[in-house]
Amino acid sequence: MSKKLKVVAVSGGLQRPSRTLVLIEQLLAELGDALPIEIHLIELGEIGPRFGGALHRSQVPADIEAHLKAIETADLLVVASPVYRASFTGLFKHLFDFVHHEALIDVPVLLAATGGSDRHALVIEHQLRPLFSFFQARTLPIGVYATETDFQGYEISNPALRERIALAVERAVPWVGERRLQAVTLAA
Repeated sequence: MSKKLKVVAVSGGLQRPSRTLVLIEQLLAELGDALPIEIHLIELGEIGPRFGGALHRSQVPADIEAHLKAIETADLLVVASPVYRASFTGLFKHLFDFVHHEALIDVPVLLAATGGSDRHALVIEHQLRPLFSFFQARTLPIGVYATETDFQGYEISNPALRERIALAVERAVPWVGERRLQAVTLAA
């Protein structure tokens, strides 16, 4: 029996329904088609009010601590945030402020974002990638950015976005597959 890859997904959307969550779910579905995975999903809109005022990790409730431990022990992170004022949400950053600075060394991270227009497409390169570089994580080569025009309501309608998701996962599989093989070898 092979070990499943522990994937922790963080959706930085602050409300439901959420295009950011739809993007995360599609990325997870593609990953699940490519590799055996176990998913831990964190939706900031659901947990934000309970940790937004915390200044120290010791102040977060037990369920938030469990989410932080899941992030710190993930084999792969899939993270996405809507863009506000040219960056990720403040609560998204606040969550990662509580993650230990050495916990994500060499952990692959698939980056994604949603925004109102193409004007914010570089948020992946100029905001998300530097954040995870601080943690010395391995940001995967292709990020996925989506605009409101890529959706019909809260469903992906643009075939180009679906292709970008598929390509991001295709390029991610060798990185995460290698990490999975290492984990299986260590477990044996």
